[in-house]
Amino acid sequence: MIKLLAVDMDGTCLDRRSRITDGTIRALRDAAAAGITVVPATGRSMACIPHRLAAGTVRKNTAGYGKTADDAQKNRGLFRYVIASNGAQVTDIVEKKEIFQEMIPGKSALELLERCRKIRLGVTSHINHEYLLQGRLLVLLGHLIYGRDAGAVRWVRDMSGTVRTSSHEVEELQFYFMSPSAKDEIRAVLSGFPELSAAYTRLYVEVFASGASKGNALQALAAHLGIRKEETACIGDGENDLSMFQASGLKIAMGNAVSELKKAADVITGTNDRDGVAEAVKKYIL
Repeated sequence: MIKLLAVDMDGTCLDRRSRITDGTIRALRDAAAAGITVVPATGRSMACIPHRLAAGTVRKNTAGYGKTADDAQKNRGLFRYVIASNGAQVTDIVEKKEIFQEMIPGKSALELLERCRKIRLGVTSHINHEYLLQGRLLVLLGHLIYGRDAGAVRWVRDMSGTVRTSSHEVEELQFYFMSPSAKDEIRAVLSGFPELSAAYTRLYVEVFASGASKGNALQALAAHLGIRKEETACIGDGENDLSMFQASGLKIAMGNAVSELKKAADVITGTNDRDGVAEAVKKYIL
């Protein structure tokens, strides 16, 4: 019997237009109603959890924890725990505390940012649950791509200065490729940082501490809840979900998943444009 279900967001719960459907939300509600602990497991920061689920989580503002999306009140109680920033931390949103944390060392973050200055990159970070973007162009693009989910992003003038003066550690750094050679250039730079891990997409790379992964975060949460591996399931689509598969008893890949994930999966469900999560929950979880 499955007691813990970890679900990726982008490319899994969200379709290609970054929307979550009524069918997917209903399926997750049904799982929660059946006593299953449903856990969003995302590369996003806490501030950018999909707005339709936001009442189940924390919306950050300058005052800290608190504000929720008005149109998501009906989902309150859908979940209590969130795996964010690719497993850099697991947050209990009821107790407002971290169950697990693996942050980027401050010295490494600053050195990496400095070594990337001459590469044509867009720079963002996750710090203290917030999503920070260097430069107004990235903020504009974020709103165009993610719509209301980007409502909590914050613009900063210089990321190095922000990291240097912040009293909080860095959860994740993201670098968007602004030239054809940028991906290869930053890959070469990152090879000199063994204390960091990276997950690449076509458009950007996510960088986090080597001990941070969705798999490690899921294991820590399962141990906290006293849930065995065979009682754990996960659904995902990307490279950053591979570690989560290794930590789960039941591994479900989306129809649109990368080939490596499909090879590691126990079952493959529909795509994110065809309510693959809802299909999986109905067939394999409930």
